[in-house]
Amino acid sequence: MTILETRDLKKYYNSGETTVKALDGVNLKIEAGTFTAIVGTSGSGKSTLLHMLGGLDRPTEGKVLVDKKDIFTFKEEALTIFRRRKIGFVFQSYNLVPVLNVKENILLPIELDGGRPDQAYIQKIITLLGLEEKLQNLPSNLSGGQQQRVAIARALAGKPAIILADEPTGNLDSRTSQDVMSLLKVTSERFRQTIVMITHNEEIAQTADRIIRIEDGRIAKDGE
Repeated sequence: MTILETRDLKKYYNSGETTVKALDGVNLKIEAGTFTAIVGTSGSGKSTLLHMLGGLDRPTEGKVLVDKKDIFTFKEEALTIFRRRKIGFVFQSYNLVPVLNVKENILLPIELDGGRPDQAYIQKIITLLGLEEKLQNLPSNLSGGQQQRVAIARALAGKPAIILADEPTGNLDSRTSQDVMSLLKVTSERFRQTIVMITHNEEIAQTADRIIRIEDGRIAKDGE
């Protein structure tokens, strides 16, 4: 089943008399429960694409469909609610709240939405990610790899339809990067979670089920 789709997605920026085509007609389908890596160099359009997939930025033209819903037909408030319920984000810089402990960070998106956490499911995530002994720690008392594990747990906790990972290993050393990628792979398989990750790292991308290469705002190669 297709969970995420783009149709002729374009994002153009005007820079003086020049038009920069960050995305130039991207057509893409992502199946539920798969782990996809989008690979490209700096300036290729991969970050712009991820922002569009997550509804963080609006396209110049084209559509993004999540669960068959065109997300850009929503007004801003409705889009924010939809994004919070349907999409989990994992960022390179972790984006944890420094004054909240690990457990509070994990539960934060659910509580912001007024939902009730599935405690048994969240405990499975905490155990899988090896965070049982860290639940009362503040982010400042964690290593980079541990902070990224918390970010992954937070993204999974609300059972989103899709997780979007933006260079999730960008701030980590090579060994910790491999650990984090192994955990993403395991969570994808264990919870049938749909993951779309952008990276410039070819080795990291090999962890995914499918690799899509983007160049100059267009899909150059799709390894499905």
